[in-house]
Amino acid sequence: MIKFFNRTAASRAPIPREIGVLLVAAFIIALGFGLIAPILPQYAVSFDVGAAAASVIVSIFAFTRLIFAPVAGALVGKLGEPRIYVTGVLLVAVSTLLCGIVQDYTQLLIARGLGGFGSTMFTISAMALIARLSPEESRGRISGLYAGAFLLGNVAGPVLGSFLAPLGMRLPFFIYGTALVIAAAVVYFALGRRRDLDRDVEDSATTRQAIEVVTTREALSSPAYRAALFSGFSYGWLAFGIRNSMIPLFALSVFGQGLGTTIAGLSMALFAIGNGCALAFLREADR
Repeated sequence: MIKFFNRTAASRAPIPREIGVLLVAAFIIALGFGLIAPILPQYAVSFDVGAAAASVIVSIFAFTRLIFAPVAGALVGKLGEPRIYVTGVLLVAVSTLLCGIVQDYTQLLIARGLGGFGSTMFTISAMALIARLSPEESRGRISGLYAGAFLLGNVAGPVLGSFLAPLGMRLPFFIYGTALVIAAAVVYFALGRRRDLDRDVEDSATTRQAIEVVTTREALSSPAYRAALFSGFSYGWLAFGIRNSMIPLFALSVFGQGLGTTIAGLSMALFAIGNGCALAFLREADR
């Protein structure tokens, strides 16, 4: 009975204002990402390249995220989450705007790779902020809300992108870049000026006493951690390898330029809806 009461109280605990800001920013970012995801491989094909080269445009983003992840984590520890978050979002904004003005495939490849670096910066810093600012008793619920904000953006983005398809494939990049600047501004004015967050980073001794430090070797020795790594790899293979690259190219091949973009956007929106339904089910099961 006491355990049930604690869970119920935790589910009703108010969400900190800073977490609310991160939820809004997550929705804006995901909305823009969902906007360009259905048209990105088709946009690459417009530069007279094949399906394999178009898929590389999707993969390069994930690849640069992978190689830069350790550096981004170190930067978060040195400079603090708010600074790295805002810098990362602005870097993705610049990358996205460049995608809208590139003139050949090589320029598009470089621009998307640059965005991967920024994406890693704001993703890692957002995770660290949620872990640090969320009350311990409601951390799971807040993590679910954060994932839900991303999924909601991923549902709305592809649908909106399919409606914008007749206006050309460059316009969504400018819209997404602008949305990222707005998200960066929201987080900066809400968190960037909080001196106490910076003091937490500067006072590393206190932080290390409060948080148990685990080395990479110790983490890899944990079966649960290895399972989480494998699960993350499998999801990334599905999301980036099939959903974000092959589905838009398949829709383009079967349905043509106009209808193909619409079909790809609706398919990706349905994928996100399925994720959202599963997330809602897991939240209820956790209660």
